[in-house]
Amino acid sequence: MSATHDAATVILLRDGAAGLETLLLRRNSQIAFGGMWVFPGGRIDEADRAGLSADDVLGAARRAAVREAREEAGLDVPEPLLIPFAHWTPPPQAPKRFLTWFFLAPADAGPVTIDQGEIHDHAWLRPADALARRDALEIDLAPPTWVTLHWLAQHPEVEHALAQARLREPEPFATRIASSPDGPVALWQDDAAYDSGDLDAPGPRHRLCMAPAGWRYERG
Repeated sequence: MSATHDAATVILLRDGAAGLETLLLRRNSQIAFGGMWVFPGGRIDEADRAGLSADDVLGAARRAAVREAREEAGLDVPEPLLIPFAHWTPPPQAPKRFLTWFFLAPADAGPVTIDQGEIHDHAWLRPADALARRDALEIDLAPPTWVTLHWLAQHPEVEHALAQARLREPEPFATRIASSPDGPVALWQDDAAYDSGDLDAPGPRHRLCMAPAGWRYERG
């Protein structure tokens, strides 16, 4: 099992002409998660932990999310506006395991500025459009980004999404990967196959089926 690193991601939201939009950045193909479209984010630095207790990872993650939004997108996000949304743990076999806090926040009105170093492109996208572009193989998404976009697609405007996020506890996702004839399947804790890997086991479902023909989220 590879070493783990604490990280933070901020999901920036704005209201567009056709509804809620979120900012996605395309990472340099030569670095971690290369070529993927992601939300702004990265590893928690030691400076993010300054003055905090050793176990205050959430506090350090808030600082890191603010810093990453500024460094990767040139946007200022006041720390009090960050809403803890989820915590993601990658599967044990992942080559780099970033234990990542996801935050929701409204975007400021400033222009997005990228460095053409770590980040090579950006786009404000309706969540449903981003999911459709992934299935059309126009963009590459990681499962945490896909699942977050799936949730966002259910909300017509920013304030609605933020209000709903405030009502829920941040959800933990500890991912395990199973294989099926149609492709890999990401499993989470309340899926009947989570411990056994038996995808046909009767019981509840919480999984992302990543078939070449299109990804499908099952929950319930």
